[in-house]
Amino acid sequence: MSKANVVFASLTGNNEQVAEIIVKQLTEKGVAASLLDISQTDPSDLSAGDLLVVVPYTDGEGDLPEEGLDFYDDLAETQYPKMVFGVAGSGDKFYKEDYCKAVTDFDHQLAKTGATRGAEPLFIDLDPDEDDEKRLAAFTNDLLTTVVQTKTHA
Repeated sequence: MSKANVVFASLTGNNEQVAEIIVKQLTEKGVAASLLDISQTDPSDLSAGDLLVVVPYTDGEGDLPEEGLDFYDDLAETQYPKMVFGVAGSGDKFYKEDYCKAVTDFDHQLAKTGATRGAEPLFIDLDPDEDDEKRLAAFTNDLLTTVVQTKTHA
């Protein structure tokens, strides 16, 4: 059975909701998925998993979530050569070029760990609706397909 860690930072509750949807979808597919608060998580504790999903919010003018700064910085010193990752998050399109910037920043940071990107970063405007749940289902399917491919080629 595959093991996934879904790490989230949520200010308004939207990203916690996104993370919960991802955990539910992964669990329904037989994955042992854990929901973790970013402020209580150390990247070095996650290396035993097959899949890491980060769900950050973007603060202010494109800033990373304050409670996720240590996690983000610690990723720079972490290697996940056998891990698949994905990043999804909620933002507000009102912020134009800064919309979901933390999602993109975490995607770039995770790519530096040697992990394999399992899906393109997914942006959700505000709270997730039914269409977003469908997009999240495609996102989780892409992640799991990549996990299977990675294990097959190992």
